[in-house]
Amino acid sequence: MELRHLRYFVAVAETENVSRAALKLHLSQPGLSRQITDLEEELNVLLLERGAHSVRLTNAGKIFFREAQAVLARADAAVAAVREMAGGAHTELHVGYAPSLTAQILPGALRTFQTEFPRARVLLHDLSTEEMLARLRTQKIQVSLMVKPCPKQLRGLRFEELAHYPICIAVARNHALARRRSVTGELVARENFITYTRADYPEYHAQLAELFGTKLRLVEEHDSATSLIAAVESGRGVAMVPACMACLAGDRIKIIPLLPAPPALIVGAVSRTGPPTAALEKFIDAARRAA
Repeated sequence: MELRHLRYFVAVAETENVSRAALKLHLSQPGLSRQITDLEEELNVLLLERGAHSVRLTNAGKIFFREAQAVLARADAAVAAVREMAGGAHTELHVGYAPSLTAQILPGALRTFQTEFPRARVLLHDLSTEEMLARLRTQKIQVSLMVKPCPKQLRGLRFEELAHYPICIAVARNHALARRRSVTGELVARENFITYTRADYPEYHAQLAELFGTKLRLVEEHDSATSLIAAVESGRGVAMVPACMACLAGDRIKIIPLLPAPPALIVGAVSRTGPPTAALEKFIDAARRAA
């Protein structure tokens, strides 16, 4: 006995007519009649009383009808559950990100991912580099879109490169440097610098020192891209930023290429080692395509 036998029997019982049931099931009438007879022979009991133009359930048929309906409903529920899981219905994906680095990647990645996992729930966490690494290790987030960590920070984690962004200098629109098409490190080193907090972004300060030396005038530290942009916009100093910061800042500040161009900033997806879940794999693939 197979599920199709139950479906055939239920269709005949519901319509009380073999011809109408056959039409509904896209089967021939003789073929459907043969399937019902085979079912009765396997059960060794008569399920239907056959008339000239209709059929009626026997007492045994009525019991089997109820049980067959229950079995089919359970099978349909199992199929629906699997399809929902494949579509992300019960998936919750926690994603860490750095706004200044992912403004070009994250929106497209989310659109693509939600198209393929429409019922999945994506929770975004705006975090510093150190916070993202810590939460990845404690499994509080599954993936982070961030600048490439150093090898020591990547222990137990994997990094997939997504994009390269040139290093630039952000200044206020009315700053003297705003009229330039590019600036040199020597020229910029004379300015007051606005930076990210050293505790949360140690790699940022390491790169700053490498490019401009250790005697910079660091006047402010900020824990987010939005506050750093506001500080630059107000004219309190300049900041080292990736070119993609323009997507976040708009025309509030002027972003100028730094020459000679230092190595570009590498941004990618960081996750724990080991086989990824279907949702995680799909999200990283969506980020790759968006980048």
